[in-house]
Amino acid sequence: QEHYGGLNGLTLTWIGDGNNVLHSIMMSAAKLGMHLHIATPKGFEPDLRITKITEQYSKKYGTKLLLTTDPLEAADGANVLVTDTWISMGQEEEKKERLKAFQGYQITMQTAKSAASNWTFLHCLPRKPEEVDDEVFYSPRSLVFQEAENRKWTI
Repeated sequence: QEHYGGLNGLTLTWIGDGNNVLHSIMMSAAKLGMHLHIATPKGFEPDLRITKITEQYSKKYGTKLLLTTDPLEAADGANVLVTDTWISMGQEEEKKERLKAFQGYQITMQTAKSAASNWTFLHCLPRKPEEVDDEVFYSPRSLVFQEAENRKWTI
């Protein structure tokens, strides 16, 4: 909101794991007037109960919801590209399997080619290079440090 002046009508694209951070975004995006595109590998989709609620919110608030396994399809027209850790606390033993499953999900400038001309990048940190490459993470399009600073005020 700080960057775009408002959220209504923006498209937020999540590329990565169907985790708790995604669940929070799913429960709020439509209420804020945001379209939501989600790309997760098979087997790593968001919780089905949350997905059903999100579908209802999308209908109620007139927003679009896209669920796919294709990161480039999800990135199409995105204003905001978001990812998070692929290996959360307690999943360390799954690291090898997860890294294999998430191949092709790293956010890169190639991912952003089909995004909106005003795209930005968010990540709640700490970030691993397999999730987003340095070119995107350290680019002027990256708002991760402003995001972290804003989070400080809510804690």
